[in-house]
Amino acid sequence: MQPINSDKAPAAVGPYSHGVRTGNLFYSSGQVPLTLEGNIVSDDIKEQTKQVLDNVGGVLEAADLDYSNIVKTTIFIADMNDFAAVNEVYATYFTGKLPARSCVEVSRLPLDAKVEIEVVASFE
Repeated sequence: MQPINSDKAPAAVGPYSHGVRTGNLFYSSGQVPLTLEGNIVSDDIKEQTKQVLDNVGGVLEAADLDYSNIVKTTIFIADMNDFAAVNEVYATYFTGKLPARSCVEVSRLPLDAKVEIEVVASFE
């Protein structure tokens, strides 16, 4: 297992790596809408989703990957009523083959974020 951390994503808010490589797979930790300065970007769900996906991109870049390498995403949202808004932003990051995906509503996210996303990517 090879831990991977990025200076283009906010510091972890706990004792974990941004992601790990094992074999041909990369597993990211969940990203929340923190800026590099450590602040929630906004209360707006679309702005939060964009920040989360930008953070995911920074973590992928540290692993020499990009969005096209993602095979699975898991989206955690605090309110399923935000599903359409999250999808609207999400769709702008995936223009080719779409990865598998799950989206679940949770009662609360770290730092009271509205959205968190984790990914699995392939080096193949």
